[in-house]
Amino acid sequence: MAKDADQEFVEYVVKAVVEHPDKVSTKRTVDEMGVLIELTVDAEDMGQIIGKEGRTAKSLRTLLRVLGAKNNARVNLKIVEPEGSTHVRKDEIKEEVKEEIKDEDPTELPEVK
Repeated sequence: MAKDADQEFVEYVVKAVVEHPDKVSTKRTVDEMGVLIELTVDAEDMGQIIGKEGRTAKSLRTLLRVLGAKNNARVNLKIVEPEGSTHVRKDEIKEEVKEEIKDEDPTELPEVK
């Protein structure tokens, strides 16, 4: 199966950035929302792909949007979280905090050390 230009572009850029280029893979799907490219990299390379405050990922998505506009297509990038990742998502943290608050007794004062 021949790869499309947007998929080849993502692989080319990502392989140039990561430490384990042999573990980079992409999957391209097309539906009514447009094109979705799912990017999978080695767990050690996630930080390099996302970048500080997500800047690298955002830049890659911006370039994909430009490439998509050239071809009259909406292109989105999903970075797949690898197995065994230690990253904790914000919504998971919010749920943990809600559970802690729910379990606390409002009449009990916190212990001062």
